[in-house]
Amino acid sequence: MQANLPPPSTNALAHSAKLCELIRQDIAAQRGWIPFSRFMELALYAPGLGYYTAGARKFGEGGDFTTAPEMSSLFGRTVAKQLAEVMSLSEPHILEFGAGSGKLALDILGELQRHDALPETYSILEVSADLRQRQQALLHEKLPHLAGRVQWLDGLPENFSGAIIVNEVLDALPVHLLYWSDRRILERGVTSEANRFVWQDRDLDCEVLLDVAKDIVVPDDYLSEISITTRGLVTSLSDRLEKGAMIFIDYGFGAREYYHPQRARGTLMCHYRHHSHDDPFYLPGLQDITAHVDFTAVAEAAIDCGANLLGYTTQAHFLINNGIADLMSEVPPENMREYLPLSAQMQKLTSPAEMGELFKVIALGKGIDSPLQAFMSGDRSRML
Repeated sequence: MQANLPPPSTNALAHSAKLCELIRQDIAAQRGWIPFSRFMELALYAPGLGYYTAGARKFGEGGDFTTAPEMSSLFGRTVAKQLAEVMSLSEPHILEFGAGSGKLALDILGELQRHDALPETYSILEVSADLRQRQQALLHEKLPHLAGRVQWLDGLPENFSGAIIVNEVLDALPVHLLYWSDRRILERGVTSEANRFVWQDRDLDCEVLLDVAKDIVVPDDYLSEISITTRGLVTSLSDRLEKGAMIFIDYGFGAREYYHPQRARGTLMCHYRHHSHDDPFYLPGLQDITAHVDFTAVAEAAIDCGANLLGYTTQAHFLINNGIADLMSEVPPENMREYLPLSAQMQKLTSPAEMGELFKVIALGKGIDSPLQAFMSGDRSRML
């Protein structure tokens, strides 16, 4: 156990032990070694046991981390303006991939309703049955009159026109760990010794990974991540998009910064009850495991499917360009009880020291030629 982290309950320990046994069985079935991407997949998404598929609370003060929608309704209300613009240029439909607690959907729909700009359909694709139930409970309670417009999907639609929003999903998709050493590229995987998970490097023999890795120029003794899963998701969304735009919001960098020589230990991080650390083997199933997003890879995957890059910028520029300050101005400063909390929330969302700089927004679309408002200033496409 890590001494600086809150101790888990007896039930939580038992839950983690079950998942650990499942992972050990998988390792044994794969001749004693699995790539880290498989470990991460099981730790996060194993049915009924993984972090995102079990019932523990994940978001907000009682969870392990706080996302932007949980932090402030200003976020979702501002995102709604971007989605409204995309719908005006394509079709009146929204697809949200990975809706978390449902708070973002709630704020988006509430804002669009205020401006008489509701979509004909708001579709949610959620892989977690537990989170789907929570989303349904929240939206049915808060917006019961919109039940006919909101629907949950079991898979991606064959085709889609409108606005696609993917907020803080890509960072939780499984990643492969690669280690560059002595002019060789190794894959870092996981084995089991005495009921403990242990790192073990092996020669990289996956052609898909090798094709990506051989074009990455890094110094010797360098560890980093490649997410084939992210590329696959972006490709699937792009293939199905007929007209409209995909908006991805997450923390990460363009490839040159992602694989910077000084970032030699990668970006892998874990989140447990609002504590961050770098040990993915700590209590599998009870903590989130994330990696920063390579936005260059996101752009390339979409462009390969015929999409166009519509803009790439920081979360701060995205929110400011979309009028977050206008939403703030709706509350007079004299109303200190409401204004001061909103001001603090806006600071967290836009400050370079908080989420404003690290979080990025990328827009990729088809059939949209005019530039989007959010990227009219502060565009960083040159950094991809």
